Order: sequence, then structure tokens, then C-alpha cells
Amino acid sequence: MTLRTPWQGTLNIVRFNWPFFAGAAGGAALLLAVGLLHAPLRPYAWLAALAVLAGTAASLLVSAYVYDGSGLYRFGWLDGLGLPAGAAVVNIHAGFDESSALLQRHLRPATLRVFDFYDPAAHTEASIRRARRAYAAYPGTQSVSTRHLPAPGGSTDLVVLLLAAHEIRQEPERVAFFREARRLLRPGGRIVVVEHLRDAANLLAYSVGAFHFYSRRAWRRVFGAAGLRVAAEQKITPFVSVFVLLADDSAAA
Repeated sequence: MTLRTPWQGTLNIVRFNWPFFAGAAGGAALLLAVGLLHAPLRPYAWLAALAVLAGTAASLLVSAYVYDGSGLYRFGWLDGLGLPAGAAVVNIHAGFDESSALLQRHLRPATLRVFDFYDPAAHTEASIRRARRAYAAYPGTQSVSTRHLPAPGGSTDLVVLLLAAHEIRQEPERVAFFREARRLLRPGGRIVVVEHLRDAANLLAYSVGAFHFYSRRAWRRVFGAAGLRVAAEQKITPFVSVFVLLADDSAAA
């Protein structure tokens, strides 16, 4: 199986979101043309074109740093968990899986199950459809509902959610999903959630695109409602946070 190649993340962003980048380039070109044809408007049109190009370039540069330059897919953020040999691991994604083959290699001899909660009725972004056409599913991947994960209760040492859980757009559904993920955990088992946050760094990097993410407060509210507590929290980069969750035995199931 082909593993991650240099600049894979950046190239995939452009490849799967090409209408956005084409629109930004076209809009900037139109503004430049307006400036050339109408001298009184030139400073404003060219300034607007510069803002479009600068914003697009900034988001792409940050994405290159996060997905290709930060070590995100080297999984060093899992190394302190002290998993048992042969741990039972579940990796859950939202339709596009760049991590399972790498995760299996990093955690071997762990056993890995992969669940995909992609729902074409709910996840309507064209970029996800393009990604799914371009990449075959990891062998053995199971399509699941966010309300039911097909694994026995108390069977799993680690559940990984890498840039996936924010695709569950309704908070009650997110709570139900995390409650179901909690059901899978063995005593001492953990859920690791990796997400962009809706915060100042991501707003600067992605502008209005950051509103697709959720705030730290919103995530903690969901975790608590699902009977989970945050055992550890760290930043991989200024733009990506990792939450390590344990079952909160004092919470009602």
C-alpha cells in the first residue's frame, strides 16, 4: 500500500478544492482587469485583488505547514499513551482516510479496525466526493452510523479521530457519537481527538473557513455531555489541538 508522499496534503487540498482556488484566481484576475480598465477604481480593485490572493495563499501555506510540515502524520502525539502490546485500536474517519495505513505501521503490532461514518445525505461537500473517488478505502473499512459503532463494549484500548469529528454538524449527534465511542473503551482506554479549533489562529489562517470548526469550549461541552473527561490537551501546531479523553466514571452513561 502506498504511504504518504511529500506534499500530499497540500496537493490534495488543491486537487479536491480546485473550484475554490479557480474562483479565487478568477476573482483576482477580474479585479485586476477592472483596475486596468477604470483608472479611478484602480487602487481599490488592485487592493481587493491583493487581499484575495494573500488570503488564499495564507490558507494554503498554513495547510502545507499543518499537513506536510508539522509531523501530524508521524503520530508522535500518540507516543506518550503507553498502549499495551497488541492494543486494540479503532480509527474513525468521515469519508476520506489518509491515516489508517500510517497508523497501523506506527502502532504495530496493534490490531486496527477502521470505521467510516460518511453519509452522502449529510456530508454533501463536493471535495469529499472527489477524495473518495481518488482514494480506495483502507482494507476492511466498515461503513457505520454515528449512533452505532459495530464493536463490543469494553473492547478497545484506543479510539482515534483525526480531523473527522467536526464533520458531525449537530451537537446532539456529536454527543451521541462520543457516548457510543466511550462505550467501546476498556478500563483505562482513551479517545484521542485531533481538530482545528475556531480560534484566533485559525480565523487568521482560514478566514470564514474557520467557522466550519468548533471552539475549544464547544468541544469540552460535548465531551462532558458524553461522559468523558479531558485527561490531556496539547497543541501540535498553533492551528491543531489534541484532546486525550478518558471515561468519566462519575458521569452517567
